Parts: sequence; C-alpha cells; structure tokens
Amino acid sequence: ETLLRPDRPPSSTIAVNKHAQFLPHVDSGAGAGQGISLILGLGDYTGGELVVEGEVCDIRYRSLEFNGWAQRHWTLPFEGL
Repeated sequence: ETLLRPDRPPSSTIAVNKHAQFLPHVDSGAGAGQGISLILGLGDYTGGELVVEGEVCDIRYRSLEFNGWAQRHWTLPFEGL
C-alpha cells in the first residue's frame, strides 16, 4: 500500500477476492464508515474492469482509489485467472 500510494494513511482492513465478479453495489457491513478504498487487479486475465459510477476503470496492475461506501461500483465480465 505504501509503495502504491505513499501519501495515503495506512488501512486497517484488507480484502482479497479471487475469480470475483460483482454486481452494482455500494459497500456495507463491518467496514462501514471506512474512508477511501484502494483496489488493484492482479493476474493473467482480460476484461474485469471496475466500473465506478458509470466510469470504466482498468485496474489490472493499476491501483485506483474511490469511495466504495458512497460510489456505486461493479466489475465487468472477465476471462482468465
């Protein structure tokens, strides 16, 4: 996290998802009240872009910060690992 975003305060929670495709949603649950989310896609795959409030974002080996608790987001279909 420090290497990706050196000016970002450290996170207290991490989630690891594998082969996950999400429908449109805003985050909820135990992390409610958390600040800005940081996401990064890893692996040998095509597709799987993150859509945040209608904007398509390529996160494969590229980090992205967004407010998952306030901004509607989802993943596009993907193929691969």
